[in-house]
Amino acid sequence: MGPVLADVLLVTALIGALVLVHRPLGDYMAAVYGSGRHLRVERWIYRSVGADPDAGMRWPAYLRGVLYFSAVSVLFLYLLQRTQDRLPLSLGFEAISADQAFNTAASFVSNTNWQSYSGESAMGHLVQTGGLAVQNFLSAAVGMAVAVALVRGFVRARTGELGNFWADLVRGTVRILLPLSAVAAVLLVAAGAVQNFGGIHTVTTLTGDRQAISPGAVASQEAIKNLGTNGGGFFNANSAHPFENPDGFTNLLEIFLLLVIPFSMPRTFGTMAGSVRQGYAIVGAMAAIWFLGVVAVTWIEYAHPGTASQLAGGAMEGKEQRFGEGPSSLFAVSTTMTSTGSVNSFHDSFGGLSGGVLLLGMMLGEIAPGGAGSGLYGMLVMAVVAVFVAGLMVGRTPEYLGKKIGSREIKLAACSLLITPALVLTGTALAMALGTGPSSMTNTGPHGFTEVLYAYTSASNNNGSSFAGFAADTGYHNTMLGLCMLLGRFLPMVFVLALAGSLAEQRPVPVTAGTLRTEKPLFTGLLVGATLSIAGLTFFPALALGPLAEGLAA
Repeated sequence: MGPVLADVLLVTALIGALVLVHRPLGDYMAAVYGSGRHLRVERWIYRSVGADPDAGMRWPAYLRGVLYFSAVSVLFLYLLQRTQDRLPLSLGFEAISADQAFNTAASFVSNTNWQSYSGESAMGHLVQTGGLAVQNFLSAAVGMAVAVALVRGFVRARTGELGNFWADLVRGTVRILLPLSAVAAVLLVAAGAVQNFGGIHTVTTLTGDRQAISPGAVASQEAIKNLGTNGGGFFNANSAHPFENPDGFTNLLEIFLLLVIPFSMPRTFGTMAGSVRQGYAIVGAMAAIWFLGVVAVTWIEYAHPGTASQLAGGAMEGKEQRFGEGPSSLFAVSTTMTSTGSVNSFHDSFGGLSGGVLLLGMMLGEIAPGGAGSGLYGMLVMAVVAVFVAGLMVGRTPEYLGKKIGSREIKLAACSLLITPALVLTGTALAMALGTGPSSMTNTGPHGFTEVLYAYTSASNNNGSSFAGFAADTGYHNTMLGLCMLLGRFLPMVFVLALAGSLAEQRPVPVTAGTLRTEKPLFTGLLVGATLSIAGLTFFPALALGPLAEGLAA
């Protein structure tokens, strides 16, 4: 079997698995968030935090819950790292420095999981499992809760209430993320991933050198890092490490895990909205963009433009030799179009044009399919913009799911969409102007500029993957990238929840002959076009200075 046919079958198997679980998982999540009963363990959690899960919240109260909980999470994770040397299961590692502890706390709480350190040589078992892995669950649950709140904004009328944040947070963690992660962790252990709390082993290599090997609770962290679209690896090599990703089966399983919730949440949206066809329109737009990205990157990598790559017979430097170009490209596109950040190859080693596609995947706002929750609310905000544009084109008041999209709604949607581009471009410009960017670049020219642009794109869009070669562990970058992560995560949530509150207060308008049919393929095409156009117009100059210049010069 040739490599191209093998890659086609791999993508086909992945799509088939995602289609198979789309309906049951999406409906199950809708039932979880619409449930009126509380499990015993959930009631215990509510009592321990003093929350009333049955109290309805308007958007300011819901937002305060999100921000208060996340602020406490950042503080807890920061202190845990700063006191690591005094805690059990530290493996003898020193306390994390102040700037790196802030960066890591901001990273994991914001669902970014950017890592400017080597986990196996910096973090002990307690920090890895009691700090980082816990935030993998909670940060994903926060994003899913905000997405569900926005869906309720479309569904509810004349109330303004968006549900209860604490109930949504706990249910998403206890009923969705925990059981799915447990199943995934068992599969990973069965396939050879490491799972223990052993100490550091020093072994002698084939060349006679001494090497320290750190085991740990790898499989359980690997499961939730992908399922929750987090991305932070136990090891510095991330999913290229055989302890995290032993073989081709686990490689496909991990890609499936990082896509399954984002691709299933549109079904949750359609079920809660009372029209599954609306969910199909959203997932259709997500799938179209994702598939175009997979085809583009895989084709470019197989074409391996550039004299050196052509002489070598392929651009395999920096890619996982066990998997090859196709699975590496599939993983790379899937991780950059979700807010995951886990990698099985170094994106720095992709060609200029294919690296540009990976960058564009993040610049879209990671909505194809995006992160756990964040992909759905990002695409719904984009749908609001697309409906507004369509309304201007036909000269009538735009409506979406029976709600009018007026000046207030479009302003909130626009603010939500413009925050991350502002952070990306401002952060990159400051780094280059102040000299901290060039001093951290391993390469020069367009490729070196792409390293800086990629870092601030990854942080601001809460992706967390690295272009490699970029020396991010400095006081300046740890602080600035940490601020980009927090602002890129929580400022859009402010406007998303405000938009949800505004929609929930409206009275539904009846469907007429002139109403735009947002469940039709025509709207899906409009949504794809609006998404690509907005990102292209915003980031084309920056892309032209980096990956496009490099790719055209190859």
